[in-house]
Amino acid sequence: MDRYKPLDIEKKWQKRWETEKPFRALDPTAKDFDPKKPKKFLAEMFPYPSGAGLHVGHVRNFTIVDVLTRFYAQQGFNVLRPFGYDTFGLPAENYAIKTGVSPKVATETNVKNFRTQLKRLGYYIDWDREINTSDPNYYRWTQWCFLELFKKGLAYQKESYQWWCPEDKTVLANEQVENGHCWRCGAEVEKKKMKQWFFKITAYADELLDEIDSLDWPEKIKTMQKNWIGRSEGAEIDFEVAGASTSITVFTTRPNTISGATFLVLAPEHPLIKSLVTENTREAVEAYCASALKKSEIERQENKEKTGVFTGSYAINPYTKEKIPVWVADYVLIGYGTGAIMAVPAGDDRDREFAEKFGLPVVDWEKDIPKKPLGTPKVTYRMRDWLISRQRYWGCPIPIAYDSDGDPHPIPEDQLPVRIPEVKDFKPDDSGRSALAKAEDWLKVKVFNEKTGKVEEMTRETDTLDGYACSSWYLWRYASPTEKSAAWDPEKIQYWEPLDIYVGADHAVAHLLYIRFWAKFFADEGKLPFREPVKKLLYNGYINAPDGKKMSKSKGNVIDPLDVIDQGYGADTLRTYEMFIGPYDLDAAWNPRSVGGVYRFLSRIYNLAFTKLENSSNNIITRNKVIKKVTSDLSRASFNTAVSTLMEYVNTLYKSGAEKDDIIVLAKLLKPFAPHLSSEILEKYNSDDSWPKLDESLLEEEIVQIIVQVNGKLRARLNVEADLLDDEAKILETALAEENVKKFVPNSPKRVIYVKKSKLLNLVA
Repeated sequence: MDRYKPLDIEKKWQKRWETEKPFRALDPTAKDFDPKKPKKFLAEMFPYPSGAGLHVGHVRNFTIVDVLTRFYAQQGFNVLRPFGYDTFGLPAENYAIKTGVSPKVATETNVKNFRTQLKRLGYYIDWDREINTSDPNYYRWTQWCFLELFKKGLAYQKESYQWWCPEDKTVLANEQVENGHCWRCGAEVEKKKMKQWFFKITAYADELLDEIDSLDWPEKIKTMQKNWIGRSEGAEIDFEVAGASTSITVFTTRPNTISGATFLVLAPEHPLIKSLVTENTREAVEAYCASALKKSEIERQENKEKTGVFTGSYAINPYTKEKIPVWVADYVLIGYGTGAIMAVPAGDDRDREFAEKFGLPVVDWEKDIPKKPLGTPKVTYRMRDWLISRQRYWGCPIPIAYDSDGDPHPIPEDQLPVRIPEVKDFKPDDSGRSALAKAEDWLKVKVFNEKTGKVEEMTRETDTLDGYACSSWYLWRYASPTEKSAAWDPEKIQYWEPLDIYVGADHAVAHLLYIRFWAKFFADEGKLPFREPVKKLLYNGYINAPDGKKMSKSKGNVIDPLDVIDQGYGADTLRTYEMFIGPYDLDAAWNPRSVGGVYRFLSRIYNLAFTKLENSSNNIITRNKVIKKVTSDLSRASFNTAVSTLMEYVNTLYKSGAEKDDIIVLAKLLKPFAPHLSSEILEKYNSDDSWPKLDESLLEEEIVQIIVQVNGKLRARLNVEADLLDDEAKILETALAEENVKKFVPNSPKRVIYVKKSKLLNLVA
């Protein structure tokens, strides 16, 4: 008998899948479409196709989707699993500046490499639905989405302070600023006041917040979105400036504490600061503000020691009528409320710390709410409108042109896409405009001017869209990726959407908030039949290097999946190992020895299937137990326990002997993890790959209930087979896979107390 040779088997099946296209999804318009079949639409978050290609972290992410896709396909679902690439952004542009290689050429090379790697991994992907955000056939519709928002006033311009990298000559988001430096090039950043484009996501703040609890998403992601939106109800109150005709408007969530307000604090960006400083304080205030603007908002919020400076002016407390000093401090943010607060040190820890440091009074506030309400009721949000301008060449051009007065006008839809012009120099110009500004022929365009009623020559916008705009609607494009007359086909959207399962390890707030915003907007426009785009979200952990550190190219510890495959282990081993390494939502360290262990496991299955079958002691009950357990595990995304169950089953078959039905069931249950080997076995036994049927009548045995407590509080009830009572490890593994337990025990428990007699499992977190 030949030994298990995964590379030979995988080459055979990948060639067959390439030719026969068995993973093609059937639209409701297809001739052979079966309307009786239920549907499942699954996808992973868009990857960025870097020159380095896939790493084993991608493999975990993508394999989760693949296992579930195959699991549902084997059960008879009409399954859609497409793929796409998020190809715009700074990496390709910086590479072009450094090497002179066009971002378009570099991107095409990277996508081709990614595609080759994905096919080597045997993924169940409908390759007829491949999407690339830098393809004009795609970004033509991204531009259409922008114009739809522009028509409704939800895409607008305003001047605001933005992080600016003088090296990359582009605006940076808050999370791209690390210790005052650009996250990519390391240059010291600065704050620059610029006219930028924004999407008015705050118009949907209430709905985005109110519907979070109804989502079948991990609790930690829902909490992060709630905190990011940061809805606060309160009031705006005007404090007159002593000796001046101006007033300072503050926002407070506790207007009833106004009697304890002993000073005001303004954000360093507040526009009134210049009029509040005196000759004696101007120099100190300007120096402080300049220093504060070099810090990110995250740093300002995390700064333990309070800093600030007195403006030299006083305001009048409208309730006590007393003069109180006006300060500037960086713990107040210009984007929250009005950028000014009334400080009540007796009722707020941050205000107290500030008062104690600078010797400001602390006064107990009256407990009774003033009879006459002060201020104007107001709801405010921590979330800002979405800044979407980027001073980059390699991005989706914003379909706007400016007339001679500098007013913006939409590019007509029949002129879309606004294509990215070819240039030789990819660097931004000295003013910070993208390299698009150097394409002089491209800059000029004739557009109808609504003000004059004439077609006039105008100048194109040289900013491009934030890459998140391109990834805010791709899930809908997957339903009809080649549609030319619209962004998506309504009939196909009606059938396939919303997405059933979405898998990713990043973008807890930005991307996942933006797709929800766009779905609500286009639903309001009558263009989508749903308001929430993702039914279920699986947020997977990272695969770290063997020493537990995060993999990165700079550290030289990135593991290429093809290196693992071509060592002789094969794709099935790699896929199965990454699902077996631990619960999918926890980080795990790469372990080369464990990879070898999974290879031996698959080799044993190969040996069972391709040797002469022995008479077995009746395995029918065991077989049904395994079907039930693996089906249950995959239904709740407990991939590691499913593999563990299959390993135990193989051990049983080696002891008892295996008959044909045992092997067929084993291959079918294994197929989501190791599709090549399973396909080879099922072909040998002339069997289809339909999910094995469970005979419940054979499993009429005692089911017992285990009470699971976390720190002494009831968190779950486990229904397990009686013969598992002695297996503490298995019971613990099952408990930790429960959503309501994971919520309170996100990592390994500090202590495990299992009382078999009382059927009680207590975890100390």
